Amino acid sequence: MKGTIMTSSIKQNTEAVGNNTWMEPCRKAFLELLVTQGYSVFTRRRYKRTVDRFFTVFGAHAVGRSVVDGAVLEEIRRAALSSVSESDRSHAGYRLERFIGYLVDAGEICLPEQAAKKPTAMDKLRMEYDSYLRLQRGLSEATIEACLSYFGRFMAFLFKDGVEDLNAITPDDIFSFLRGLTTRVRHYNGNSAPSHLRNLFKFLFWSGKTKLNLAASIPRIAQSSRTSLPRYLKPDEIQKLIDAAWSDDAKGRRDHAIILLLARLGLRAPEVVAIQLEDIDWRAGEILIRGKGKLHDRMPLPNEVGEAIVSYIQNGRPSGSRSLFVSDRPPHQAFKDAQIINAVLNKAFEKSGLKQPQQYIGSHLLRHSLATGMLGKGASLEEISHVLRHRSRATTTIYAKCDINALRSIAQAWPSEGGVL
Repeated sequence: MKGTIMTSSIKQNTEAVGNNTWMEPCRKAFLELLVTQGYSVFTRRRYKRTVDRFFTVFGAHAVGRSVVDGAVLEEIRRAALSSVSESDRSHAGYRLERFIGYLVDAGEICLPEQAAKKPTAMDKLRMEYDSYLRLQRGLSEATIEACLSYFGRFMAFLFKDGVEDLNAITPDDIFSFLRGLTTRVRHYNGNSAPSHLRNLFKFLFWSGKTKLNLAASIPRIAQSSRTSLPRYLKPDEIQKLIDAAWSDDAKGRRDHAIILLLARLGLRAPEVVAIQLEDIDWRAGEILIRGKGKLHDRMPLPNEVGEAIVSYIQNGRPSGSRSLFVSDRPPHQAFKDAQIINAVLNKAFEKSGLKQPQQYIGSHLLRHSLATGMLGKGASLEEISHVLRHRSRATTTIYAKCDINALRSIAQAWPSEGGVL
């Protein structure tokens, strides 16, 4: 049948590889790329076997530089993987997809475009909301993702078969949705749902899709004042943690630099992940911090931290990525999210033998430790706020509870027997 490949015909035409000589430079370049990405000799051999098999099958089918029919390419994939053992087939499929993607990126083959799905009214509304969150509100990717998630859940709760009359939404509908969340086995974050729904109804009113701003009907969650002290580590414990992160290899140098950035500059985990090579001004001794709300701040780079970063860059940082910190595993790409930073911190805790001051260890533990350490050395709350880059001074006031000596100076004497009540 035209457009298909039979295994027998492939075996008979294996000499027809001359039809795809145009692919040979890409084949060599792809295999060389694996070397620069740090893959082992054993892994590169497996890639080569998979690529060579695809190369042969592709040539036998006499396909040239053109748009490849989807059915034909699928048959080529199947034939190329037919001789692979069952245990290795999924891995071989991944290797093959990477090579095909490389050919597409190089412009050597063009896969057929999928027929565009006509967007529904719900899809259009979602795209408008996404644009509003980005352009009008300037929110972070994580916040936008959460807002869109609650948008989908609320719309599915209210409209089963697509968008209907948005003006028909009432406060009772919103309360019913929130009440349904609270009765789930896994409760939602008490602050997140009302906040994200307020964003949604502000958008609907702003865009003229509703006549009333229902955001005002969503009450704010009462917040009790924080009564506990921030958990923190003492200076000698922080140094022990820094020493535990170090090891004489690329991963150890990377983790050592990460812990130092957390401990000496009080960075948040996403801020560490976001650092680019060009963010460091070595002559001025400064580093650009890409903070919350897309705000950028320049901070002085301590010598200790700078030396740790240089050691990592010069002794094993294995990637051409512009991100400063990359994965220690091939292909050594930038981190997708900030979870790796907490994993590095937890690993250092395990090696140090320190007792965890709280159940969950995150980057804010070292942030609190830096603040309390500065307070103990006489720094003012305003100076701490500047270093931690707080946008509100109220955020910094939690550290006033840690200054025991200052609190003693304003504490009232305990009334004695017969004294004034």
